[in-house]
Amino acid sequence: FWVAKDSWSPPKMQCFYVEQFGRLTEGMPIPHAPEHPVYLRSPLDTGTASGEWFTLKPDAELAIDQRLDDAGSLTFQTALLAEDHDYLGRPVVTLALRCDAETANLCARLVDIHPDGTATRVSFGVLNLAHRNGNAAPAPMSKGERTTVSLTLDACGYRFRKGHRIRLSLSTAYWPMVLPPPEDPGLTIDIASVGLGLPLLGTHELIDVKQPDDPDPLPKYIEHVPGSTKRHVLRDLSAGLTRYEIHEDTGLFEHPGTGLSTRQLREETWSIARDDAMSMSGISTWTCDMQRSGWFVRTVATSSIFCTAKDWIISASVIAYEGETEIFRKMFEEKRIARDLM
Repeated sequence: FWVAKDSWSPPKMQCFYVEQFGRLTEGMPIPHAPEHPVYLRSPLDTGTASGEWFTLKPDAELAIDQRLDDAGSLTFQTALLAEDHDYLGRPVVTLALRCDAETANLCARLVDIHPDGTATRVSFGVLNLAHRNGNAAPAPMSKGERTTVSLTLDACGYRFRKGHRIRLSLSTAYWPMVLPPPEDPGLTIDIASVGLGLPLLGTHELIDVKQPDDPDPLPKYIEHVPGSTKRHVLRDLSAGLTRYEIHEDTGLFEHPGTGLSTRQLREETWSIARDDAMSMSGISTWTCDMQRSGWFVRTVATSSIFCTAKDWIISASVIAYEGETEIFRKMFEEKRIARDLM
């Protein structure tokens, strides 16, 4: 449904904390409560249900059922909701933790748990703890020192239905969307300090949004080769290695007005060992074709990323063809970029 507000103001927050039995409960964390430390070190391949950072299509580019990622996360959830809960704005998570390395990643996800167990991601946020005070001047964590952090999640407009549950999921990995830091120390989280603020919808007006006069304004492209989308997660249980593979083929389609046919093929492979952050690698290849009768051109662009404890290692190449003849080639030499708390 669509809503309108006369003016925007910071929303009132509905606050939740984790009570002594681990349930997410409405209210604020109890001041000066005894510390309740829980150690969290997610498998480095936690995050394969995350979808794309920037989505274009309503398929597996969007986050899928979160139960797989929740298996590698620390989760807290409410009792069954007695009524609908409507939110609009940016959720905020605050907590105290300890880290035995200069930095680590903290991911927080807001999840809707349906009566049948389906877990829908509503919002998420990721924090490199060295950037806990902003990106302008990253600072290493003080090893073993209790540190309070705040993490603002992406904006959302969402209704949690009666009979559902609200879940907060915390993890130290969100791969391949977020690449791992050089160390994988895990985090000790004081769950007595965990606070979740959800922005209430507040006063609003329900509105109708007019449908477009022409619901199908695009030209009718001529299909020569159909498109296809494939996403695979492959786990080598013996080697402890996970591969995330993307195949996006737009197919070959001709514009009816110009006679120009185009096709884009995107192939990516990301790989990581579940217990070795330095094993991370990513290779992306984009193939772009254009053709008319008697004429064909293609470009193939490939880029890769690897890492060491101190550097990101990137390289790339571009090759162009006219027909079957290679007419251009550029190889970008391997470059090392200091991680500098990244």
